[in-house]
Amino acid sequence: MSKMDDVFDLVVRGKAKLIGGAVQEALDEGNAASDILDNMIKAMGIVGEKFKNNEIFVPEMLVAARAMKKGVDVLKPHLAGGSAGVAGKMIIGTVAGDLHDIGKNLVAMMIESAGFEVIDLGVDVPVEKFIEAVRENPDVKVVGVSALLTTTMPAMKETVEALNKEDFRKDIKIMVGGAPITQEFADEIGADAYTADAATAAQVAKELAA
Repeated sequence: MSKMDDVFDLVVRGKAKLIGGAVQEALDEGNAASDILDNMIKAMGIVGEKFKNNEIFVPEMLVAARAMKKGVDVLKPHLAGGSAGVAGKMIIGTVAGDLHDIGKNLVAMMIESAGFEVIDLGVDVPVEKFIEAVRENPDVKVVGVSALLTTTMPAMKETVEALNKEDFRKDIKIMVGGAPITQEFADEIGADAYTADAATAAQVAKELAA
């Protein structure tokens, strides 16, 4: 088995302890850092598919994302510009009044695994903070807004409507998600995309940023 296959396999199996060594060996073998990163992104794609088909669940997905993160840490110094944000930059946060972060963190990890640099604003994020973050990062391509409670859906609506009024709106795509959110609600508030789970979120973010 080649070192590349090894890296792929370790990400899929979520072997965080072994991945760093395998990535280093793949580098020593002469593989380009960007190819190793692509390889790990593909492995996370497989993990995402398994998750969507209910073959694995959130814990396994988190374990794989952690392994990927460990692998990326070894690669970072070898990647151009030292950043793994090959797909672009994304801002993510949970809306004001909502303190849930497990879903958001999972989405952030999957999106990072898809090659994005993720700026995580945390939970209970006021509208102004989202706007400020986009202004401070003019190269951001996607803004992810999460709400996990029906009671914070109005805060999501407010956030998206405020972002829609900004002059930078034409340069960004807005993604929304969370347990109570539906495609209908996303359309109604003027978001560009809605995704039901973290694996899909990563795929859609890539499409939106392309």
